[in-house]
Amino acid sequence: MLFVGDDWAEDHHDVELVDDQGRILVRRRLPEGLGGVSRLHALLAEHAPQEWADLDPAEAAGQVMVGIETDRGPWVAALVAAGYTVYGMNPMSVARYRQRHSTSGAKSDTADAHLLAEIVRLDRAHHRPVAGDSATGEAVKVSARAHQSMIWDRTRHVLRLRSALREFFPAALAAFEDLDEPDTLALLAQAPDPDAAARLSRAKIVRALTAAHRRDVPARAEKIRQVLTAPELRQPGPVQDAYAAIVTSQVALITVLNAQVEALGQVVAKHFGRHRDADIYTSLPGLSVTLGARILGEFGDDPHRYPDAKGRKAYAGTAPITRASGTRRVVLARYARNRRLGDALQQWAFCSLRGSPGARAYYKALRARKIGHQAALRQLANRWVGILHGCLRQRTLYDENTAWQHHFNTAA
Repeated sequence: MLFVGDDWAEDHHDVELVDDQGRILVRRRLPEGLGGVSRLHALLAEHAPQEWADLDPAEAAGQVMVGIETDRGPWVAALVAAGYTVYGMNPMSVARYRQRHSTSGAKSDTADAHLLAEIVRLDRAHHRPVAGDSATGEAVKVSARAHQSMIWDRTRHVLRLRSALREFFPAALAAFEDLDEPDTLALLAQAPDPDAAARLSRAKIVRALTAAHRRDVPARAEKIRQVLTAPELRQPGPVQDAYAAIVTSQVALITVLNAQVEALGQVVAKHFGRHRDADIYTSLPGLSVTLGARILGEFGDDPHRYPDAKGRKAYAGTAPITRASGTRRVVLARYARNRRLGDALQQWAFCSLRGSPGARAYYKALRARKIGHQAALRQLANRWVGILHGCLRQRTLYDENTAWQHHFNTAA
């Protein structure tokens, strides 16, 4: 076998090749891109053992083990496509290996490349190769992550808008329920300060509410107008003008983000709808297209990635960890996890309470044991991950009658 340590940077890769005995064969700094990958292939061919000459090219490529501190990007995709076994190392794990090999705190790109090569040579059994997700699964992951990140960006801008309004125009916070809704944004764009808001006609307010398809428009418009025209404290004129400019810019940004979130949501739905597992995910109570796409994207669709439900739960962060030493034993929540996946699973657990009698009964049983709301949702999410794993392995849709039968029979 040949072992490759690849310490990557934005524009180059420091690579080291070692053999089975740990002998360093070559060290090079390669450029990022097609030229760098081609030179890496040439280095491997140059230092390949003589006995590889009789092997099939795919079989020979399978004898190359690559350690690198990432599992995504065109470089990693090219290595996987070439047939190499690529291990995407967690940078935190690599840092712990570095401390084991050197206590001085010294660090260099060349030393990191050597360290990665030694990890895949001596300790690869304790690490997982990069998952072989399908192109459709990767597309779901990329689009779902971008969609979620854009929603988070919108939330940040809404909070900034709220902060600005609280400083000079608190009546707007009382008049408008949600600052990212179309009617609110339309009215704030027309009247970004108290003076302009007080001059808003009832007809303009009605027009904005009607365009947003609000109910009980006349009463709602009258209530908004009363709040906006009521006397209140004001900032000095120049300060108010400055805040009004901030409100105008934030309203414009949130309006654009609303449109892009909607457009990207359609992209997520399109890719998710093409996936072979989409029907299984959406058959589970509480999983919409968007939430199902997030969970599918973060779990991936490689059927061999999780050998059992326990491994899937550990990756999801729903399974607890145990710290035991002597007579002391403590069970704690798992905080080292995929945070995007953990957020989606917690939301799924909450949404499932309305659509699944079994989930609702399980949650109530946990609460009856004085377990807090968030901890109960985490345990419910852990249960859902196990059910999802079973459905994916058996290629069957969710069945409420059998999913919870074993648990409640055991509890009885």
